[in-house]
Amino acid sequence: MKWSPATWVILLVIGFALAIAVVAWVTYRAYRELARENFLRDYTWPPGLLDKLAVHYPSFTRKETALVAQGLRQFFLAYLHGGRRYVAMPSQVADELWHEFILYTRAYAAFCEGAFGGFLHHTPAVALRLGQKVDNTGLRRVWRYCCREEGINAHNPSRLPLLFALDTKLKIPNGYYYHPQCDALRKRGDAGTQCGGDFASFSYDGGTDGLGDSGETGGSDSSGSDSGSCGGGSCGGGGD
Repeated sequence: MKWSPATWVILLVIGFALAIAVVAWVTYRAYRELARENFLRDYTWPPGLLDKLAVHYPSFTRKETALVAQGLRQFFLAYLHGGRRYVAMPSQVADELWHEFILYTRAYAAFCEGAFGGFLHHTPAVALRLGQKVDNTGLRRVWRYCCREEGINAHNPSRLPLLFALDTKLKIPNGYYYHPQCDALRKRGDAGTQCGGDFASFSYDGGTDGLGDSGETGGSDSSGSDSGSCGGGSCGGGGD
């Protein structure tokens, strides 16, 4: 079948229009993602929120409270850059501030809309656990993006990103304690400290889901379709 010159022109115009539409859509998504990141980084916490930590930790200084707030912001950034897929909170003290933030219901709802385009439900803090793949996937995803934020090698870390160091640094009772590499600690019989190096270990729970090794890319507008995602645009992995 031979197409006329006019048909070729029409096909070329359609192809060109489709290419422009794709470029425009990708550009729009990138702009929207950057706008959300800027909103999140510049966000001012509601008045009185950070003072709520004093109820739980009366000895906290302003600097320590600011560190917790910075860690929570890092968690939110990890959720955003992880494509708003399932995430798990690795810090008890940051989790407590997050929970207090949710009690500012209108402010929190407006924050989520501006930062994520949808509501982020609260996920209780969890530790990296052998065999618990869903929680580990959420933790790996947060670990990956927190490490990227601070220029840390997520597969072979020499230090911890802030969010994973908070509970240890602030000596939080019943907190989640992490260490970059645990070989020496385990030789001494320490079984309670979580290891950053385990996030990249395939032998730990049979995979490295969430770390980006299986083709996962961030920045998606999807709510996630991997194991453990909550779907429906309301990710976060659980209720209060």
